[in-house]
Amino acid sequence: MKPEMGIFVTRTQDNTVRVLETSSNLKGKMNSRIMQLQTGSHPNKALQREWDARGEAAFVMEVLETLTYSKDETKTDYSEELEILRMMWEERLSSGGSAQ
Repeated sequence: MKPEMGIFVTRTQDNTVRVLETSSNLKGKMNSRIMQLQTGSHPNKALQREWDARGEAAFVMEVLETLTYSKDETKTDYSEELEILRMMWEERLSSGGSAQ
């Protein structure tokens, strides 16, 4: 069974702070990011500072969109598709779209 891949957001409840990330294993990456935030070791230092200041209850982590695997079983690298998805969501959110 293949892991779900796509894009997710970590954001404050009031949507003032948000970080988009893509992954070929959404569940694994999201679990890893939560653990990093809880232990103070998230790579995005600005997000970590907000987490530390506001607390875990002030944040939401959610999948925005998933990608479907190609019918071509030899395709294993989806990094280009994930990058395009990230750019599309960045544009959508910067133009006033919602992650909710």
